Amino acid sequence: MKKNSFHLISLGCAKNTVDSNSMADLLVQAGYTRTESQKQAEFIIVNTCGFIKAARRESMEILQQLAGKKRHGQYLVAAGCLPQRVLQPLKEEIPRIDGIISTRRWTEIDQLLKEIKTSQNSSSHFYLSAVDDRIGENEKLHRYAVQGSSAYLKIGDGCRHSCAFCSIPLIKGAQQSRPMELVLSDALSLQELGVNEINLIAQDTTDYGRDLGMEDGLAVLLENLLLKIEKIPWIRILYAYPGNISDHLIEIMARNDSVLPYLDIPLQHSHPLILRQMRRPSSMEHVHTTIEKMRRAMPGIAIRSTFIVGFPGEREREFKQLLEFVREIKFDRIGVFTYSFEKGTPAEMLGDPVAEEIKLERRERLMLLQEQISLDINQKFIGKTLPVLIEGTNNGISIGRSYRDAPEIDGFVIVQKEIEPGTMLPVHITAATTHDLIAEVG
Repeated sequence: MKKNSFHLISLGCAKNTVDSNSMADLLVQAGYTRTESQKQAEFIIVNTCGFIKAARRESMEILQQLAGKKRHGQYLVAAGCLPQRVLQPLKEEIPRIDGIISTRRWTEIDQLLKEIKTSQNSSSHFYLSAVDDRIGENEKLHRYAVQGSSAYLKIGDGCRHSCAFCSIPLIKGAQQSRPMELVLSDALSLQELGVNEINLIAQDTTDYGRDLGMEDGLAVLLENLLLKIEKIPWIRILYAYPGNISDHLIEIMARNDSVLPYLDIPLQHSHPLILRQMRRPSSMEHVHTTIEKMRRAMPGIAIRSTFIVGFPGEREREFKQLLEFVREIKFDRIGVFTYSFEKGTPAEMLGDPVAEEIKLERRERLMLLQEQISLDINQKFIGKTLPVLIEGTNNGISIGRSYRDAPEIDGFVIVQKEIEPGTMLPVHITAATTHDLIAEVG
């Protein structure tokens, strides 16, 4: 076991991945060494997810396993969202945890490790904070995570919306946009590293800058990014709130090839009654108008959305309206989740009246519908040429992504040739499956 070494496990979303990367950078700056071996690490840090029950269960199970295997002289730290949601169960069920630090205090991780090592007390050490505390920006810390030649760049944290089903405001607090100069500095660093793709992330990217007094802040940020990072060919926007997609944003996306014609818009439902229950924007006329504007400005735009089935009050007729909406809009891809009852959220008072088997059955029906839509759309690309970013290669083929494929959540382009990862090149589409495209070079 190496002294002053750490092994970091990151769970949950891409936003957590960025936080984990920043924690690691901070610890390295403080003199710690990162190791890929759990056995060799003095500190094992798990950046947990606490968003929904399934994520909390996974985080608890991993912490329990690690606590059971912990060697003499090793320390286990639970970081991230889980402590903000279930502190007491965490303390009671896993007493061998040596430190707990919430998602709002991760910038103090080095101080926590120092206290754990120097303390004579064998009980856990807790670093927690109220959710409305602002995260202090450390200008020496990057807020990105690089994966191959792609990167996630975090532009904000928290959320000012009050969606009834969502625990993010309970965990993260209100929206906190990063100062633009720090975002631009990180983007320049990514350009120097030679990445080909930046994925802008936040709980709501389209709300960027509002807490800093900016109007249409994401559009302003994009304009500045385009001036600074001329060598990065792809900029992708993730997690756009449906009511905040401005005409200015659409215009910037349409006239700049570097801003990919791709948008992830989590709509959650389409029936006005359910949307009002969810405390979401309920004007479907506005949604239709916005999508029409985007498709008119960018005929090839790929639109992804997310939906929740089985929310309290959703009957068969509301669900069938959602099916009809998805059939009409023809999203390139969607994600479908069954409603997760979360204590402390505004929806707690509604209970969880829809049976689990009904939720699962509705999810299956919606996904089957989308699979046919996705296949139909993919087949229209046969015979066309698309730029592809190669991510891996083996056994005579390469795996890449087109502008239509966000990292980790969408499909792939399978190229019938081995090509060096990180290469961006045009390929000819020869076949299509429900999720992926098949291509050849030349």
